[in-house]
Amino acid sequence: MNREMLMLVDAISREKNVERDVVFGAVESALAQATKKLYQGDVDIRVAVDRDSGDYETFRRWHVVPDEAGLQLPDQEILLFEAKEEMPDIELDEYIEESVESVPIGRIGAMAAKQVILQKIRDAEREMLLNDFMSRGEKIFTGTVKRLDKGDIIVEAGRVEGRLRRSEMISKENLRNGDRVRAMIMEVDLTLRGAPIILSRAAPEFMIELFRQEVPEIEQGLLEIKSCARDPGSRAKIAVLSHDKRVDPIGTCVGVRGTRVNAVTNELAGERVDIVLWSEDPAQFVIGALAPANVSSIVVDEEKHAMDVVVDEENLAIAIGRGGQNVRLASELTGWKINIMDANESAQKQATETDASRKLFMEKLDVDEEIADILISEGFTSLEEVAYVPISELLEIESFDEDTINELRSRAKDALLTMEIAREENVESVSQDLRDLEGLDPALIPKLADAGVHTRDDLADLAVDELTEITGQSADEAKNLILKAREHWFAGQE
Repeated sequence: MNREMLMLVDAISREKNVERDVVFGAVESALAQATKKLYQGDVDIRVAVDRDSGDYETFRRWHVVPDEAGLQLPDQEILLFEAKEEMPDIELDEYIEESVESVPIGRIGAMAAKQVILQKIRDAEREMLLNDFMSRGEKIFTGTVKRLDKGDIIVEAGRVEGRLRRSEMISKENLRNGDRVRAMIMEVDLTLRGAPIILSRAAPEFMIELFRQEVPEIEQGLLEIKSCARDPGSRAKIAVLSHDKRVDPIGTCVGVRGTRVNAVTNELAGERVDIVLWSEDPAQFVIGALAPANVSSIVVDEEKHAMDVVVDEENLAIAIGRGGQNVRLASELTGWKINIMDANESAQKQATETDASRKLFMEKLDVDEEIADILISEGFTSLEEVAYVPISELLEIESFDEDTINELRSRAKDALLTMEIAREENVESVSQDLRDLEGLDPALIPKLADAGVHTRDDLADLAVDELTEITGQSADEAKNLILKAREHWFAGQE
């Protein structure tokens, strides 16, 4: 029987063009599965087949786990202290084995053994094909539509398959069996049966890679695509930078008579592409990203990582775009929150902010409106600036002498100290049940306290937009946090 097994292993190895060790591994797995059926619990069995003689041994084994962890799988695990009683030099994550009676091959059942072995062979073949494909370093998967699978499309390239999920397709496309498809390789998930390569035609990376193939200067390092934002199938923006002054980044990406950008557009179902010149200056970058709208002025808020962009009435609709598309893509491209407004809205906002600064200075510095307006006109907007900017900058204000400046700085520091003490007292009033809420970043507690949110119920009562306004979180993050805060309301309900 052992000789027959060796002959079978050699035959399958030649037929399937896989290593003998892979076939032996399949045989060992089949024998192990058959042995496990003789036990009541979910035991761990290992079978070792001698590659030369065909003889095999069977072992039941236990995984050594930390004492404090306890036994999660009692039939497969043993605590460290118990293991050391049997083998003093045993370490964590090692195994203790006990030789058990081997199951004769004849009792396994020919069909069951064959199925296990062939499945192992198929898995090995699949892994070899996949490794061979991935070793080529290709970023774009080119193949044909083979079939639909629960809304996803399975794309075949040779004997390798990729999965294009519905969410990663271009919405206006209607792909059918036999259609040629190109998509970006996003990841490889070996746990997926059949099609382990995850594809995307909607990802910004796909457009970047298409431009890389169409524009040789990118591969040569003369040009670089810094970022990309897409509304798949409709419109996209890419930011490009030239590392050679002789190379025009926008013209090079467009190509003669638009050949290069048109090739990308045609691949992406007519998706229109705006090519933007990248700039180290965030304001300049945002102005370019909002094209074709003309910007009148721009105000940068570093703290909030946001910009107020002012455009005239004629450019307002262009800057915003249909359904807010243009400003949304510009924001994704640049990484800045962009607020589009006309001149009247800008003036109103500026007046509101000036009034708030004036009130702050008059109240906290105990000064009159004239002095507060001088500080505002010189660009001061916070107590921190008055207290800690270099004194040389304050001395440049013609309306103030040195004594006045020192007094203003002293008052500003005292006010900040008083406010910090009050803030700490406010934070201390936050209940422990809110502090212990799973998923709540401790850094958010002062912001919640300042907004009067002191208990878990206070948080649970908030609407999503109210929480985002307080914490600056995304809508999804705020929603999840509020739902977590409300869990105790429904505890015990079915």
